[in-house]
Amino acid sequence: MTGRQVDEQALEWAIRAADPHFEDWDGLTGWLEADPGNHDRYDDALTAMAEARDRVAAMPVQAEPVAANDERPVRHGFWRWGGSAVAAMLVAVVGVSVWNERSQPYAVETAPGEQRAVQLADGSEIVLAGGSRVTLDRADARVASVEHGEMLFRVRHDAAHPFRVTAGDTQMVDLGTVFDVTHDAGGTRIAVAEGAVMVAPDSAKLRLEPGQAVVARGGELRRQVATDVGGWREGRLTFDNAPLSDVARDLTRQLGRTVRVDPALAARPFSGTIDIRSLRDDPARLGRLLGVSVRADGKEWVLGDNR
Repeated sequence: MTGRQVDEQALEWAIRAADPHFEDWDGLTGWLEADPGNHDRYDDALTAMAEARDRVAAMPVQAEPVAANDERPVRHGFWRWGGSAVAAMLVAVVGVSVWNERSQPYAVETAPGEQRAVQLADGSEIVLAGGSRVTLDRADARVASVEHGEMLFRVRHDAAHPFRVTAGDTQMVDLGTVFDVTHDAGGTRIAVAEGAVMVAPDSAKLRLEPGQAVVARGGELRRQVATDVGGWREGRLTFDNAPLSDVARDLTRQLGRTVRVDPALAARPFSGTIDIRSLRDDPARLGRLLGVSVRADGKEWVLGDNR
C-alpha cells in the first residue's frame, strides 16, 4: 500500500469519527495499531480538517431562504449539516488541497551487503549502499535526509527548485550533479563525481567540483581529494589515508558482515583500493591488504595487530 493510500485511509477515518453517531471505535483502534505510522497520519488528517474547518467558517455564506410565514430561526446552510457531512464538505472544498500540501515523509533502508536504487518523481535517482537509510518526501521529490550509511545521488538539475540533502547537521544543494554522501557516527563526507555541490549553502557556501570532497566533523569542514566516487556500486572501495575505523565501517556496509577494528589500530591510516568480491569469504586476504591480522569472531571479522 502506498503512502498516499494510507493518507486517504487516515482522512476517511477522521471524517467518519467526526460523525456524532460514529460507533466503530474498535475498527479505528485496530487500524491505528496496525502500523506505528498510522497514528501520525491520523493526527495529520485531524489537523488538516481543523485548518480546513477554520477556512470554511471564514467564508461568506448566504442565509437559507424561508417562506414569509415560516417562524423557524434562519440558519446558515453550512451549519445545518451533520458532523460527517460537514467534514466531507470541508475535505471537498479545501481539505484535500490542505492535505496534499503537507509533508509526506517515508524511509528507504537497506540491509548490510544490499544495494538498492530509488527512482524519484522528478527523474533523479538515489542508489543506497548496504546498511543505509534515507528519508524522502512524497510531497516534494527534491529533498532527502541521509539518516546513516552511504548513497550515490544522480540529480536532475532544476535551478528553480534545487535538490537539497541533509545529513546530520550538514546541508548541501546540487548544482547539476552526481555525488556521494556518507554519514555515520564519524561525521559526514560528500564527494562529487559530476557537476557541483554547494555545501552549507546558508553559511560556509563551500563549492565542490568533480574530484573534490569534504568531510564535516565536529562543526568543521575539511577538504579532501575524491577518487573513484561511487566505486562501491561495482564492488570497489577506494581509500586515501583513511583511518582503519572508517575502512571497517565501509567494509561492514558492503560485506554484509560486521568488521571491527582493535581500538589501538582505529586511527592507523590506509590508502588503496579493495575489491570486495575477492575477499567476501577470505579474511586472510583482507589482512594482507590492510597489513593487519584478521580473526573470525562468530559472524564478525576483527582487525588486529599482526605483529
